[in-house]
Amino acid sequence: MSLWKKTVYKSVCLSLALLVAVTVFQRSLTPHQFLQEPPPPTREPQKAQNPSGHLVNPNSFWKNTKDMAAATPMAPPGPQTWDISSTNCSANINMTQQPWFQGLEPHFQQFLTYRHCRYFPMLLNHPEKCRGAVYLLVVVKSVITQHDRREAIRQTWGREQESGVGGRGALRTLFLLGTASKQEERAHYQQLLAYEDRLYGDILQWDFLDSFFNLTLKEIHFLKWFDIYCPHVQFIFKGDDDVFVNPTNLLEFLADRQPQEDLFVGDVLQRARPIRKKDNKYYIPGVLYSKASYPPYAGGGGFLMAGGLARRLRQACDTLELYPIDDVFLGMCLEVLSVQPTAHEGFKTFGITRNRNSRMNKEPCFFRSMLVVHKLLPPELLAMWGLVHGNLTCARNLQVL
Repeated sequence: MSLWKKTVYKSVCLSLALLVAVTVFQRSLTPHQFLQEPPPPTREPQKAQNPSGHLVNPNSFWKNTKDMAAATPMAPPGPQTWDISSTNCSANINMTQQPWFQGLEPHFQQFLTYRHCRYFPMLLNHPEKCRGAVYLLVVVKSVITQHDRREAIRQTWGREQESGVGGRGALRTLFLLGTASKQEERAHYQQLLAYEDRLYGDILQWDFLDSFFNLTLKEIHFLKWFDIYCPHVQFIFKGDDDVFVNPTNLLEFLADRQPQEDLFVGDVLQRARPIRKKDNKYYIPGVLYSKASYPPYAGGGGFLMAGGLARRLRQACDTLELYPIDDVFLGMCLEVLSVQPTAHEGFKTFGITRNRNSRMNKEPCFFRSMLVVHKLLPPELLAMWGLVHGNLTCARNLQVL
């Protein structure tokens, strides 16, 4: 046999041996074990490469599959979309049979009867608000009938900025709503809201009634929504639709903060006592909360929170029963995490002074130095915004940051 024929013969034999070996190897493994992940369409499996284009170490490519699994652990994924699609909520009959239950006011009876109903379907959703680099997400609690407040906010402190936050990312705005509390008005207002949302695309709505006690539902629904759709948002400002906010001052305050901090800043109340007078809006019966004081909490008119803390807060809130005062409930959730809310002089959720007749509450030079001031109706907000951002001359600058 000639040398050329011997060479061809050896090559054919070697190729057949390799083919048999690879076939046996493949049949002994499942497809998932053989390739830890499917290769890109333009890449051949035999030429396994790293992103730089160089061939990987053959020893690592043919590594034992157990070693490969240990090197790249996979955490179980959470829900990727809102996973509540129907309302399945029945009355807690056992609660209504308690001896103390009949002595409660009707709105407390209703709250306790359905307190176990925690999550409801979404009617309007905008997950795209958290796509891309979002530095600050502005979230505003509103009700379906208060279109004028939402419009005033869009024209002032809720105006979005796509790349104007000092290169740190976008500022985006969302409004949180339930449904109209009056059955006879619900269909009409829902049509108006759907049109408003088509215009602006900034409304999150869930299928529960808007009421004072259901403000706590807005808290937990937003935290769950944020946890699902906003993995990279760095900070949140959350407030009411009747406050004045100075975004420039908010951003200046956040300039040296990190989204991994336990940051929760606002107008903090320490050792506040439950109100026991029945004619007060914030009245709480002793059977609902028996302790002498609340944990520290920030007034719900407006507060800042780090994105990382918000995700942990969602888990903490799920361990507690709902409470009818939303800002107190968040204080309880913070207590579960052993996080203390931080007081800041720039948050005035009870007005610049608590004397509502004081001229200070109408002084634009004070508003220019603050972060959040409550309470202004739409005409007042628009007028104050114009004064603060006009040719305003102040005798002295207040240092609150």
